[in-house]
Amino acid sequence: MKPGKPLDGLLVISMEQAVAAPTCSAKLADAGARVIKIERAEGDFARKYDAACNGLSTYFVWLNRGKESLTLDLKDDADKALLNRLIAKADVFIQNFAPGALARAGFASETLREKNPRLITVDISGYGEEGEYAKMKAYDLLVQAESGLASVTGRAEGPGRVGFSVCDIACGTMAHAAVLEALIERGMTGKGKGISCSLFDGMADWMNVPLLYFEGTGKQPERIGLAHPSICPYGAFETADGALVLISIQNEREWQRLCAVFLEEPDLPQRDGYRSNVERVAHRPMVDAHVGRGFARLTRTECAAKLNAAGIAYGFVNGVDGLSQHPALRRVTVATEVGPVAIAAPAARFSDGDRELGPVPALGEHDAAIRAEFAA
Repeated sequence: MKPGKPLDGLLVISMEQAVAAPTCSAKLADAGARVIKIERAEGDFARKYDAACNGLSTYFVWLNRGKESLTLDLKDDADKALLNRLIAKADVFIQNFAPGALARAGFASETLREKNPRLITVDISGYGEEGEYAKMKAYDLLVQAESGLASVTGRAEGPGRVGFSVCDIACGTMAHAAVLEALIERGMTGKGKGISCSLFDGMADWMNVPLLYFEGTGKQPERIGLAHPSICPYGAFETADGALVLISIQNEREWQRLCAVFLEEPDLPQRDGYRSNVERVAHRPMVDAHVGRGFARLTRTECAAKLNAAGIAYGFVNGVDGLSQHPALRRVTVATEVGPVAIAAPAARFSDGDRELGPVPALGEHDAAIRAEFAA
């Protein structure tokens, strides 16, 4: 028999929508917490993002496994009373509504912790709850732009978008880690605490390297696509059969092996413009063109064989179709109202075996049961 999950017995109430808060609560549910997801009558709007999972939304299926769905109307006094009873028994309360919205409804985090001192509250926002940006709408791509992420992403022609909700996911993941820290602290002190986490703060943290580089040099980091600003050659090259292979040369020893084994030009490191990384970066177009001609003469399979022989770090630039069939991709199946869906497995693996993930709830699926359980 497998041991229980580490958060078995914990109750999480999450008034959540979209991505950031559901990311946090999904990870808590995976670890065994009972997560009751509070939705409006029309449901979390992420339910309608797309219909690619047999009619269900990709984001919703991914981030709402293992939860119970309860629909509430906070304009209804009976529903507000029910929510108060739920929170009174909860260990964690999560919300990512507009700043101040729940406080106006009588559910300010500070007030909730006064009533339930063991409660851990999590307030997720776009730009924090103070200052001129507090009331700004903060959808993921907007924060990618505001945080500078878009300015360091893409090619030289212009800023680019990270192709998924990276700011939401970063924030939700950081909130999850903070909840675990607060639970550990509560185990020592007996007291809960408040946590706030914003999409902007999460991405600003991840942007520390370009931020510190700019402040130390006065230079905006360049956008150079699939290349490296300070190493050459380090980038993607096309093979004879149209594949893209990305190589990473980390030191002069690797450069010499690339020249001798892959390019079959052992004397290349002695030529002007090729002798050191500093020279190669200064002559990047010439170096990349020369290396690129070596790739263009070989197929994907031939390139892989020669790169392996040379001991060069490389990877293929896959599309999502390549990810779908990747030999390293691990999957786990979650149940939904329209049948099973195989998703990419959570990254962490545990020595006592894989964790089973709970089903994705239909809207209001647990209304009757929860209302009966938490009746006045």
